[in-house]
Amino acid sequence: MVDTDFAWRLTQGLVRIDSSDPGAYEGEIERYIKALVEERLAQLSHPVLDAVQIAEHEVLPGRRNLMVTVPGLSDEPRLVYICHMDTVTLGDGWDADIPPLGAIVRNDKLYGRGACDMKGGLACAIAALVHTLERVAAEGELPRRGFSLICSVDEEDFMRGSEAAIDAGWVGSREWVLDTEPTDGQIQVAHKGRTWFEIEMAGVTAHASQPWKGADAVAAMAEVVCSLRRAFVALPAHDELGPSTITFGQIEGGYRPYVVPDRAKVWVDMRLTPPTDTAAAINMVEHAIAAAEAAVPGCHGSYAVTGDRPAIERDPVSPLLAALKCAADDVTGTDTTVGFFTGYTDTAVIAGKTGNRSCMSYGPGSLALAHKPNEYVPHADIVRCQSVLIALADNTLWGADGQVGA
Repeated sequence: MVDTDFAWRLTQGLVRIDSSDPGAYEGEIERYIKALVEERLAQLSHPVLDAVQIAEHEVLPGRRNLMVTVPGLSDEPRLVYICHMDTVTLGDGWDADIPPLGAIVRNDKLYGRGACDMKGGLACAIAALVHTLERVAAEGELPRRGFSLICSVDEEDFMRGSEAAIDAGWVGSREWVLDTEPTDGQIQVAHKGRTWFEIEMAGVTAHASQPWKGADAVAAMAEVVCSLRRAFVALPAHDELGPSTITFGQIEGGYRPYVVPDRAKVWVDMRLTPPTDTAAAINMVEHAIAAAEAAVPGCHGSYAVTGDRPAIERDPVSPLLAALKCAADDVTGTDTTVGFFTGYTDTAVIAGKTGNRSCMSYGPGSLALAHKPNEYVPHADIVRCQSVLIALADNTLWGADGQVGA
């Protein structure tokens, strides 16, 4: 008998644990999840469960990935749920009666930092793991296909947790990999690329009353910004992922308002869609710098690529996509929409680094609420996603008709 509110209650417990990044990080929540799994294994106390493996990997000081694996009897690709344990910072702007770690429930919505991104999804994945352990104990044998839950660190920063999981051999090109990011009820199977630049402009300082004796680095940087904006408007759009976008997230320069600034720096976030890639972005940045140097003589620009994540396009014949859509359609009684994820996720990292085409996202909540004050996840979303993740595990690990996912 499936406890339909297991993930709902667990989400409340997870939200009350501060795992902000930067901030408290993931140490406490990783220990909490590990203890929960060990306690359930001890309660079930069946010899077949001795085959279950619990592994930890310290990715950064005090920050450990956790993986729980139920081995399969065959060599078929494992089903892997990967969920990050960190959240963004707790932040300001919350209503006075909605504390970020309060896990307050109102009108069937659970409020708190990480409620939708992604402690709700993490709880649903844990529920599927617990269900799988209980089924193994009840049937007295391991499933046909193996199953792993990976709880990762650092997703909200540089995604070093998923990279470490790849390097450790926990996940690669064969597995069927699902993250449980908030997807608004959709299955999301494609991602825009994410390329980051830091661009610097060096000028010559002078008194503001004699600007011709200096070289204005801020003015030169303004030329760079405008040039890149014009270049992005001209880029082709992808049929599914849409247009490439550019954001100038942070800028600094100068040191007094009455002095010609001799330095400026901008941090640039590009979300690239095919055919535009990082090589094309580098070409645009180099042209923008050259144009700025010509427009503001005496200034010299430089750049560094600080993030390079390729776009991930849909694989229409992915066996995981077929199995997940079948499970979601059956649970919801609707034709589940297949779309794309506007951000970048752990599964996108895995797809980009390993070439794995069966990587996608499905989880409770809405990305529009993530990283904001008064973040929440609806109760109905948690119940739906727990049911879908359990159905997917049942169908692919054992096979509802013995034929799913060879």
